[in-house]
Amino acid sequence: MIDHRTLRVALLGAGSVGSQVARLLLEHGDDLAERSGASLELSGILVRDLDAPRDVELPRELLTTDAENLIVGADIVIELMGGIEPARTHILTALNSGADVVTGNKALLAAHGAEIFDAADQVGASVSYEAAVAGAIPIIRPLKDSLAGDRIVRIFGIVNGSTNFILDKMDREGLSAEEAQRIATDLGYLEADPTLDLEGYDAAQKAAILASLAFHTEVAMEHVHREGIESITADMIEGARRAGFVIKLLAVCERLPGAEGEGESISVRVYPALISRDHPLATVHGGNNAVFVEAEAAGPLMFYGAGAGGVQTASAVLGDVVSAARRHIAGGVGVGESARQSLPTAEIGRITTRYQITLEVSDEQGVLATIAGILNDGGVSAATVEQTVDDEGTARIVIGTHRAREQALSDTVARLAQSDVVERVASVLRVEGE
Repeated sequence: MIDHRTLRVALLGAGSVGSQVARLLLEHGDDLAERSGASLELSGILVRDLDAPRDVELPRELLTTDAENLIVGADIVIELMGGIEPARTHILTALNSGADVVTGNKALLAAHGAEIFDAADQVGASVSYEAAVAGAIPIIRPLKDSLAGDRIVRIFGIVNGSTNFILDKMDREGLSAEEAQRIATDLGYLEADPTLDLEGYDAAQKAAILASLAFHTEVAMEHVHREGIESITADMIEGARRAGFVIKLLAVCERLPGAEGEGESISVRVYPALISRDHPLATVHGGNNAVFVEAEAAGPLMFYGAGAGGVQTASAVLGDVVSAARRHIAGGVGVGESARQSLPTAEIGRITTRYQITLEVSDEQGVLATIAGILNDGGVSAATVEQTVDDEGTARIVIGTHRAREQALSDTVARLAQSDVVERVASVLRVEGE
């Protein structure tokens, strides 16, 4: 048997992912040593409560509440605590001590990524974060390495398994939003406070990371347009079905051509959107994720798989750990982030898209003509118009627009809402994937 060099690995956090990482390190140490060229010794596991119940039974002697002593002296530090602090402080301590860092902390990277990467560059360490965006799906390394020589035009897809589970339940089983959310909570897809998922914050953090990598530009969270799924109802799901669509919460990152005399910019946004039932994203069910990457040379690429789950995400973490171990054995400095282009992030009004607008209107003559006039005045043309009247006498008009600037479409919806013939704007959804 080869006598491998031993690397000390400190694990910060023993939640659903951290406990599985610890288990796999302990159970598959020999295999990991053969792959990495180093024996990976789990030197300790930082926890808040030594006696808290855990998904995996872990050796008591490895558990500690002493972060500093655990981190200092480690060769590789795995941070799976989540949140901003104390995770940020612990990562900076690890880097300043010369350790490589592996993290799945999307919130921290979205808020303080530049600071962390700069700290790593200063000491020649590496920061790996494959688990931060799409669970087990390998998307970070392809963007960072495999596609580094290409020009990425657009990324869009499903990056939040919890909301996909909810929308999928509503679509395939006809459940209400409340029923689907209750099941998601019972199965562990949603936390007791579901705000991070339902209001799109989780997806927005991941979109910021993806856009930063794809476009070599630091993207601040405040520049990510964010809408969640709180307003999506069973009626909207059914209306989408009748029109041949399914509703998905999408993250969209794309290059925008510059106006005359201006350079190009980027758009980073998260919102619920309509996807044709013929599109591959329409078949992404349950808690799975799927990400499309469109590159000039490589063309369209799709990455699909489990977007959450302790053992699945642990797979991505350990892939990064093996890479970090190989770097230690080979020597040399860590590979830093790609040079920044500093492309500006455009306001949502700059994008070109199309809407499906559902209106409840007065059931009287001349309504369609009035609505057509408002669309025309706003420079918006209708591709499809469907009018129905229910048993209670409520007239409903569903308008599918042609592509137009977001600002023009938004302004037109505002004018429709103020019209005397429109009783209520029932829903407005963008159409993606065309």
